[in-house]
Amino acid sequence: MKAKLAPIYFDPGRDEGFDTQLARLRELLADEAEFLEPVALGHRLPREADAAVFPQMLGEAYRRVGDFRRLDAPIFVVTSEFGTLNMWDWEIVAYLEGEGVTTIAPYSLAQTRMLCRAAAARRQLRGSKFLVFQDNPGEGFQAPIFKRFYWWEDEAAQRLLERFGITIVKKSFREFGARARAIPNAAAAEEWQRWQWPIDVPEQPLLSAVKVYLALREELAADPAIVSAGINCLNESHFSDTTPCLAWMMLYEEGRLIWGCEADTLSMATKYVLHHALGTPIMMTNLYPFLMAGPALKHERIPSFPDVSQFADKNQENYVLVAHCGYFGLLPPSFGTEWTMRRKVLAIVDDNAHAIDARFPTGPVTLAKLHPAMDRLTAVEGTLEGYAQYPGSDCLNGGVIHVPDGHRLVRRATSHHYLLTTGHNLNDMRLGMRVFGVGVEEL
Repeated sequence: MKAKLAPIYFDPGRDEGFDTQLARLRELLADEAEFLEPVALGHRLPREADAAVFPQMLGEAYRRVGDFRRLDAPIFVVTSEFGTLNMWDWEIVAYLEGEGVTTIAPYSLAQTRMLCRAAAARRQLRGSKFLVFQDNPGEGFQAPIFKRFYWWEDEAAQRLLERFGITIVKKSFREFGARARAIPNAAAAEEWQRWQWPIDVPEQPLLSAVKVYLALREELAADPAIVSAGINCLNESHFSDTTPCLAWMMLYEEGRLIWGCEADTLSMATKYVLHHALGTPIMMTNLYPFLMAGPALKHERIPSFPDVSQFADKNQENYVLVAHCGYFGLLPPSFGTEWTMRRKVLAIVDDNAHAIDARFPTGPVTLAKLHPAMDRLTAVEGTLEGYAQYPGSDCLNGGVIHVPDGHRLVRRATSHHYLLTTGHNLNDMRLGMRVFGVGVEEL
C-alpha cells in the first residue's frame, strides 16, 4: 500500500524549483508514494492525504507558522534532489520546531521511503481491528502472573483506539478451540501438502496445529478489517489441544498477518507499526536480564545464566537471556537462519501442543515496545551474541543479547515481552514514530 502525499507550496504560486523537485520525488518514491494534486499552504489538505510533503522551503515559512499549525497530517520536508532534507533548511525546520510545529526531515533516501511506509501504515491502522481470542484473561493457568498484564485492561484497548485507531475485537477462545478440534484430520492433512516445512513432531500434533490455521483463516476471511490477531494461548490453554504457533507462521507467510503471542495487544501494535515502517524481520520474546537472576532463573528452570567470558564485554550485568515458550521466540521461516517445528516445552499447554525452534542471525538487533501510555516507544540497540541451550528446562534454545547498560534497561523496561528486530534501527525508529505522534525513549 502506497502513502498518499499532498505536496505543499507557498503562495503566491508554484515556481520552477517546486515543480522540478516534485518531479524528482515522484520518480524516487514511485514504489512507496502516490502524489496528490499540489496544495497551497493555508488551504485544506485533501481528506485522503496521509502526509503533507514540502518539496521546497522558503523564508516565507517564518511568517506562516499559523498555517503550518493547521496542517492536520504529518509534515515531511524533502527538499534535496537526493530525496532528503537540504542542509539549507535546518534553520526553518528548527524555527518551526521551536514554534511547536513538528516536521519530519529525513537525511537519507532510505529514511524517506521508510516514512512513506509509516504513513501508509498509519492510514491502514485507522479503522483497523485486532482480533483476540480470550474468555477470562488471568483466571486460567499461572493466574498470579497473568492477572498483572496491562494489555488486557479496557484502558489499554481505549488508548490503542485513541492513538492508532485500532479496535480490539474479542471472541471466545473456548468456542474457537472447539471449532478447530472439530475440523477433520483429512482436511488438515490435505492443507499441509501445500507447506511441507521442517517438522520434528508426530502426525497428530501437526494436524492439530494445521486445524488452528484453517479455523483462523476462516475467521480472517470474514472480516477484511482485521490486520492482526492473537490468542490467550498460555493462560487459557485448557481451551485447546494445541498452540497457535504454526498457524501464526503460516498466516504471516501467506498474507503477512501480524500475530500476537498471548494476545498481547501492545506487542501486536508495536510489531505492526515497526514491521510495516522499517520492513525488517521482527518477533516477540521474553526478557530475562542477568541482573534479575532469581526470578529469571526460576521461571526458566535453569541453574545459571550463560557464560559470557568469550564476548568482548565480560560484564554479566549488560546481558539479557531471551526466550519464549521453550525456545528463542516465534518467527516465520523467512526471518530465520534455522527453523523447525517441535513438540511443546511448557507444562501449562496440552501434551499435543507444539513450539517453534528458530533463530535470527547473530549480530546487531534492536529491542522495542510501546510504553503503556502509548505516547512513546521504549527501545535499545544491542547485539545478539549467540544462543544457549539448557536440556530439561524451559529454555532449550535461548538467545544471549548484549546491551549497552543493563541497569538502565532494568530500570526503564515496561514489560517482560519485547519486540526484537534485526539490525540497529533506533535512529529510524526515532524518525518513523514521529509519523504516529509517538516519541522514543532509549533504554
